[in-house]
Order: sequence, then structure tokens, then C-alpha cells
Amino acid sequence: MTTKTQPRTKPTLASVARQAGVSAPTVSKVVNGREDVAPETRARILAALEQSGYQSPQLRRATVEAGTVVEVVIDVLDSAYMIEVLNGILQYAAGADVEILVSVTGRGNSSLPSPERRAQRMLDEGRAGMIVVTSAFSEQQLQAFRRRKIPVVVIDPLNPPSADVVSVGATNWAGGKAATEHLLDLGHRRIAYIGGIENAECNQARLHGYMAALMARGITVDPRYIISGGRFRRESGVAGFQELLKLDQLPTAVFAGSDTIALGVLSEAGRHGVRIPEDISLIGFDGTKQGAESVPSLSSVAQPLEEMGRAALRSVLRQAHGEFPDSHRVELATHLIVRDSTSPPAVAEGE
Repeated sequence: MTTKTQPRTKPTLASVARQAGVSAPTVSKVVNGREDVAPETRARILAALEQSGYQSPQLRRATVEAGTVVEVVIDVLDSAYMIEVLNGILQYAAGADVEILVSVTGRGNSSLPSPERRAQRMLDEGRAGMIVVTSAFSEQQLQAFRRRKIPVVVIDPLNPPSADVVSVGATNWAGGKAATEHLLDLGHRRIAYIGGIENAECNQARLHGYMAALMARGITVDPRYIISGGRFRRESGVAGFQELLKLDQLPTAVFAGSDTIALGVLSEAGRHGVRIPEDISLIGFDGTKQGAESVPSLSSVAQPLEEMGRAALRSVLRQAHGEFPDSHRVELATHLIVRDSTSPPAVAEGE
């Protein structure tokens, strides 16, 4: 005897309302990002929506039309890193007939819409997904998109995303180790690290690679030579080098956590009559064209920035068309580029 399995009916606002013990209009308010719902009631409705797998008509329409518009969210478009990542996204978009909408949020902008409202707006406007570049997206924000089945991919996340969010980055730990080993091989022993945002995932990985390289050579890590807490910007390099100038003994080499930071170090060193690389060697991280064109040209650990952009858009489009990602963490290989800003120390240092 065989038993027929009844096909599962699609969840509706009414069925979700019954499950949550509220009215259908109240569920509609939450689905549409309205703020006039009590937090406890909202939480109960959101749990029911997620459990039932409810999709609004806008979401079903967006799924059909997926692959047309993808939003790219950045804090500010002020670095060679950001421009090269965006170039990779645009290159892939041109071949895939995808329109890219760039959203520049600005740091510390308190006027941005709530996560629920922002996610719902994306859904209503029929966008296929979102790429977030080096921004601190909270779990609350990511959950709002996840509930609406909107694909989100983060590039170089500042805070580790949930395990089910796809992130794209480079081998930051290995790159940090390679940069430091290059300086060690030249004969440097007093090596400083000037990083970006202290708790950023990529900054921590590069710092730990630096520390691992020093310890592998039996060199004690000197906390006075580790400066983090700024951003991945020129100002951080300027401020970091000013801190090093206060020390009784300058390092003979500096590993900067980004090319942009390194360029800040380079300009500030010149202002104080410190020659690069004759007095202090300098290596960056990113491998940007801007670093290649500086004087002296910047040694750096290159990230495949354009490929990171392409990989992020490729993942968003695959998810928008219902494909399960092969991996939720994509790490692309870094490689060392030796240019003119690094050389052996003027006076050989002892082990």
C-alpha cells in the first residue's frame, strides 16, 4: 500500500499570522519594513516568516528577474583598493549583462534606513542581490536580507560574518607572513607594523602573519612597534609614523597593512628627512597601481583585487538563480611584489 504525500501549500500572510498569533495586517507591516510593531511581536513574526519560508510577491518577482541589478555598498570611494575591486565587479557585470548600482553610505551616517526597511526596499525594487565591500555589516542587517532570500556577499569583511554568508577575501595571514619574511631575509630585525582598523578581520590576519614570521626567526615581538586602530587610509600611515618617531630606537623597516597606509608613511617620512629605503624599508599590502607608481615604487603583497570583485558578483548571481555556493568563504592567493622601497638595512643588525 502506498501513501500519497500531499504537496506542501505555499505559506501566506494569513498562515504566518496564525502561526505567530497575530493579525495578517500586522504581519504585512513587518514584511514591508514598517516600524510601528512592538519588538516582541516583530521577533515572533520574523521567526514565523523564517520557519515557514514565506516569500512576498515582490520577492517572487525579483527571483524571476534576478540577474539584472546588483547593488554594491561601500563606505567611501577614496582608495585605489576600492577602485580596483569595483573595476573587477564592473568587468564581470559587462559580460553578464548586469547593471551595477553603487551605494556610497559614508562612515557614521545616522540617517540610513533601518535594516528591515533597507532590505525591503531592495526587494521591492527587484534587485538581484548585494555586494558589501569592507563595511561593518551587523548580524541584524544580514538577517534582514536573509529573511527575504536576498543574496549578500561581503568582500574583506571588517567583522566576521555568519557561517551562511558568503565572503570573499585573500590569504591575509600568509600575505602578512610573506611581507615580514621578505624584510627579515633582507637582514631587518626591528620591523614595525602599522595597520588599519584594529579588530578588522583582515587586519588581524595580517598582524598575526607578521608576528608568526618574527617568532619563527626567534625575534621577540615588540608591542611598541605595533600600531593599529586607524583606518586603511593615508592618515593612518602619517599618524603611525609619527608614533614611531617618538621611540628611542626607530625600526629599520615598516610593514604597512595596506598600500594606502604605506603611502602615508612614505609622505610623512619624506617630511622628516627619513629616506625610503636607505634609512627605513617600507612594504605595503594590496598591490595597487597607485603603489606601483609611487616614488620609490612600493614593494607590496598583492591581492587579486579585480578577481575578488568578479568572484563576489559571480557568487551573487549564482545564488540569485537558486544555486548553492560551493563554499561560503572564498580566499584568493596573494603574492609578493618586490620593488624599490625595500633594501637591506644600512647597518647589518645582529640576530
